[in-house]
Amino acid sequence: MLRVRPLHFTSRMDSWDRLLTALGMVRTEDDAGWQVFDAGSGRLALHAVPDGAQDGSTALAVEVGDLAEFARRTNLAAEADGAAPAGLVTADHGESCRITAPDGFSFLADKAAHAAPRADADPALAVVGVWFTEDPASASRTLHQVGARPRPVPDQDDTADFTAKNGGVLMVRPASGTPRSGLGFEYDGGLEPLRERLASAGIQAGITEEAFARTLHVANPDAGAGAAAHVPATLWISQRHP
Repeated sequence: MLRVRPLHFTSRMDSWDRLLTALGMVRTEDDAGWQVFDAGSGRLALHAVPDGAQDGSTALAVEVGDLAEFARRTNLAAEADGAAPAGLVTADHGESCRITAPDGFSFLADKAAHAAPRADADPALAVVGVWFTEDPASASRTLHQVGARPRPVPDQDDTADFTAKNGGVLMVRPASGTPRSGLGFEYDGGLEPLRERLASAGIQAGITEEAFARTLHVANPDAGAGAAAHVPATLWISQRHP
């Protein structure tokens, strides 16, 4: 199995709880400073941190069924490139698998705590993990190797989209500087009803006509006075096109 489950660090857990609930996500784990929310497709984990450099940052991460088998299959898929990107590690939270790409970017695959997403989560909402890199070709190969499924991106030669078998979307986007991860959402339906649902929860959002899709922009709970420079002012929810 493979499911997208980014890990977001924040000092504003209550604000994120309110936003994710309004988006139609359902909290499925709540252990002090650790919370997990299910979308119809994919999950998002929140980790409470104090104000500081880590506040407002997102780490790309996925869930798998069996760590050793996932590492074996990933390395088998990478043999033709002479690479072995997956290695079993002991992380702060326990046993995990670290995937390291040619551009130096790495992310963790953790064993899924529970398999099926909550049935009452909005089925139209998907969690999106973004990989920004100067080497999108090698990032795309790495996502192929971990078992993500390519999805066509019209007229975008330097980008790549993938879906995970058990939920969520992974995107590769070209960017200068050190490779890094980002967070977004995708909605398979009209954005106006979603905007109204957010407004009823006291969360303002605006629809923007982008070149690639209509996008709902929502104020980032981590942004504002005192936020670190890496924290974007808005979060985007892109409308999914068939």
